[in-house]
Amino acid sequence: MSESTRGTRRRRRTPRDEQATMSLIAHLTELRNRIGKALLALLVATAIAFWWYDNGLGVFIRAPYCGLPEELRYGGDDAGGCGLLITDVFGGVFIRLKVAFLAGAVLSAPFWLWQLWAFVTPGLKKNEKRYGVAFVAVSSALFALGAVLAYVSLSAGLELLLSLAGDGVVIALTAQDYIGFVLSLLVAFGVSFEVPLIAVALNLIGALSYEVLRKSRRWIFFLTIVFAAFVTPTQDPFTMLLMAGPMIVLFELAIQVARFVDRRRARRAALEHFHDLGDDEASPLDVRPSTLDEPADPAPSTRR
Repeated sequence: MSESTRGTRRRRRTPRDEQATMSLIAHLTELRNRIGKALLALLVATAIAFWWYDNGLGVFIRAPYCGLPEELRYGGDDAGGCGLLITDVFGGVFIRLKVAFLAGAVLSAPFWLWQLWAFVTPGLKKNEKRYGVAFVAVSSALFALGAVLAYVSLSAGLELLLSLAGDGVVIALTAQDYIGFVLSLLVAFGVSFEVPLIAVALNLIGALSYEVLRKSRRWIFFLTIVFAAFVTPTQDPFTMLLMAGPMIVLFELAIQVARFVDRRRARRAALEHFHDLGDDEASPLDVRPSTLDEPADPAPSTRR
């Protein structure tokens, strides 16, 4: 075997230095490449969603409106129809692009999230990588949960709001108003369900303790209701409570997670303190017996 071949194999077996640093230009170049790939995936997914609009996506968006009673929807020439009005020439194009872009962002989310993760991962430690994977998975699930809850309750919310118009009123929603309302509600619910997860993330990095969350529980619940009142597009009590209720439950779960994390962190710190002691060093515990009416001396014992 020649020396050049051995040298090549030796170079191939050389492990990658995880502590190696990249220059600013290299970081910017990698960021540009990652963003370019993410935008390309978003463009392809948006094109697919644009085609999908006539093959099921449009029906999915209109389903809550078509589920309303006949007197609350515009049927046009068909008494049982559920038509939406378009009042300008480019209205249909803009609506289709808006729906396609949002659907494309959801469809391409696994790819552009992977690109973001691949860019951030080299600068993270092993435990931070583990938390990052869990954070992305849980945040995606919470966003989907909020969007599904908003979609399921959309028909009931529309019926409540439109029925307040009273008798003698012809209800004919425009496509721009209705679809804009639906998309805003889905995004608002999805993003709002991420807020309790932010509290857990702050606790994991040590910026927010369980004691602070426990003492602020009532204020958190009150501010959650206020937040839901401002964020909901309709500003009606039904939608507000529908958002605030699950958020309060999620915040309570976040508080209990912070409690568990802080307890485990305290036990770990205590064990590390004892492990740092040498074989010839005394334990800081005071093992002298104390009387029942006299508290034990908290000062650590030392050898003389």
